[in-house]
Amino acid sequence: MAFQILLNVFLAFIWMFLRNEYNGSAFLVGYFFGLMIILGFRRFFGSRFYMLRVFAVFSLLCIFLRELILSNISVLRVVLKPKLNMRPGIFALETELTKDWEITILANLITLTPGTLVVDISPDNKTLYVHAMDIADVDEAIRDIKGSFEKAIMEVSK
Repeated sequence: MAFQILLNVFLAFIWMFLRNEYNGSAFLVGYFFGLMIILGFRRFFGSRFYMLRVFAVFSLLCIFLRELILSNISVLRVVLKPKLNMRPGIFALETELTKDWEITILANLITLTPGTLVVDISPDNKTLYVHAMDIADVDEAIRDIKGSFEKAIMEVSK
């Protein structure tokens, strides 16, 4: 991926030098043409086209922002109720992620979402222990995390 990005930037600079225009718009046009060249020759690279990973990172960011807003609203509802009717709990989340950076990102995304906190990670990095402020159904919470954060992280790491 890094090689493709550097190649694309290099092609954009080559375009600027060939056009003898040294401004941002010439760079962007060269970047676009470099993108098309890399797209055309993508089968000669060992990894997948890098823009797919860029879109996956953008998608992960959008999922996190959506979950952040929804969980803030949910925590606000719990806090503003006159009678606290919370069901806190800790549950084990079995993960399919294998790399350390993937597990770290998953743990941080869960922790940054209000109302949840990763308390511990098992020594084999397969289980995350998550504390939830208000949890009605453990299986539903596990499905939500696996269907949103874990799936998006797997798309980024492909």
